[in-house]
Amino acid sequence: MPKHVVSFIVENKPGVLFKVSNLFRRRGYNIDSITVGTLQDSELSRMTVTIDADSKILNQIVEQLDKMVEVIKIKRFDPIRTITRELLLIKLNTIDPMVRQEALEAINDNHGLILDIEPETLVAEITGEPQEIDKFLNRIKNIEIRELSRTGATALEKGPSTL
Repeated sequence: MPKHVVSFIVENKPGVLFKVSNLFRRRGYNIDSITVGTLQDSELSRMTVTIDADSKILNQIVEQLDKMVEVIKIKRFDPIRTITRELLLIKLNTIDPMVRQEALEAINDNHGLILDIEPETLVAEITGEPQEIDKFLNRIKNIEIRELSRTGATALEKGPSTL
C-alpha cells in the first residue's frame, strides 16, 4: 500500500491527540508517523500523519477526521507537490578510529550535523525525506547505534497553497 500524508489544524487542547489516534485504532490502521506542534496562534496545533492505506480507506479516515469538532482544517497531500522532512538524532559507538571516520563520512555525505563528540561516542543530526533517513541508517548498519530518535514526517505543500 502507498504511504499517504495528511495534515490538519486542530484545537490545542488536552485529549485531541488521543481522539485522533483512537480514530485510527478503531478503524484498525497503524499510524506510520505522527508529528504535532503548536502554530503561531497557541490555541491551534498542526498534526501531520503518515499512514499506509489504500485511497478508499484514507478517504474514510479523512471524512471521519473532518467530522471531529476539534479539527479546524484537513488536507491530504499530493506526493508530487509535497515537501516531506524528518529529523533523526543518533548516538553512535565510535571508540574505533576507523569506525569514527566511517561515521563522519556518512554524516557529512547526508549533510548532517555533529552535535557532540566524546571519546567513545558521537551524536549527530540528520534531516531529510524519510527514505533518505532509512538509506542513512542502512549505510551505517555496521556501526553500533547506542541510541536514536526519529521525529516522524512533517510536510508542506509546494507553491502558494496552504492548509
